[in-house]
Amino acid sequence: MKRSANVCINKNDIRKIGENIMPATIKDIAKKVGVNPSTVSRVINGTASISEETRQKIKDAMKELDYHPNSLARSLVNGSTFTIGLVIDAGNSDAFSNAFFIRSVSAIEAVTQKRGFNLLITSDSDKEDNSAVKNLILEKKIDGIILPVSAATEELIDLLLGNHFPFIVLGEPDNVRDGIHWIDMDNKQGAEDAVNYLHRMGYEKTILLVENRITMFERKRIQGFQAAIGLNGKDVAENLIVECGEESNQIGEAIQRALNKYPDIDSIICTNNVVAYETLKFLKKKNIAIPGSIGIITFDNYPLAEYMDPPLTVVDIDTYKLGEEAANTLFSIIRNPGQHRKEVLLSTRIIERESTMKGEKRKK
Repeated sequence: MKRSANVCINKNDIRKIGENIMPATIKDIAKKVGVNPSTVSRVINGTASISEETRQKIKDAMKELDYHPNSLARSLVNGSTFTIGLVIDAGNSDAFSNAFFIRSVSAIEAVTQKRGFNLLITSDSDKEDNSAVKNLILEKKIDGIILPVSAATEELIDLLLGNHFPFIVLGEPDNVRDGIHWIDMDNKQGAEDAVNYLHRMGYEKTILLVENRITMFERKRIQGFQAAIGLNGKDVAENLIVECGEESNQIGEAIQRALNKYPDIDSIICTNNVVAYETLKFLKKKNIAIPGSIGIITFDNYPLAEYMDPPLTVVDIDTYKLGEEAANTLFSIIRNPGQHRKEVLLSTRIIERESTMKGEKRKK
């Protein structure tokens, strides 16, 4: 019969084993970094301004000690879910393939993570009742929500305002009311800058190609175009604004009608890259030199814009900054729910490329 072996473990060994298996605490992080536990807590909760150097040291210590905040405990103590909602239109297949959308989401996620929050992406594909979004709000499963302007229906806005729920709209809404916070690019100023840039480059007759006159950003770009054309002493004829739709044949037909009416057109402003691409294709098919005969500038610095032939001059819209500012503004609203309405317009900038560079006609 075999005897079982006796194994002796002293108290020091037991203590060391315990240290190896017990999860790290806020006090452990604070001791390692040399700060107060309250400082660690503020970094985790994103509730105060901490220097970037200290914040990074705490983040590094958390990673080294494999520290993971207890979300349930944090929620019970702070009355917060530590989660932000972002609404998208899952019914739109372009949403996930759109480079601008991806950059905005990336920025929003970076801000939420830095503040110790999670990002919950939900869909408004069922626009009839928005049940998924409503449940998040009414059941308080999130602390705040970011809405694209297309999802900001009157019914949903009423629900948010009625429940004093923190939210921000990504894009300028049609119906701005008290309590509606929104952020957008300055589309009007961007269009003015495009016209003035073309004027400096020596272009004399410019048309604006727009997909429609319905969306707010298109209307703002039309307003900016009209204002700048007037400032440069040119004809503010309505015919210089050409509605072209979004289909290839529609865009080509719209350009041809404009050329028939105004044979002296020497520059085109496109309100997005799809229109710009179709414009390039149409003009090349007609053997119209770019920029020799007609210069092109477009809104949106789509990743392929610089690889077009010729590379496209653009009115750049920094969608990463747009997402970043939207998230930061939402956190400000969460901390101070009674603040006055925030309306934020971010500046655009011109990135010059070959599609508008006429050389000798350039005006300094």
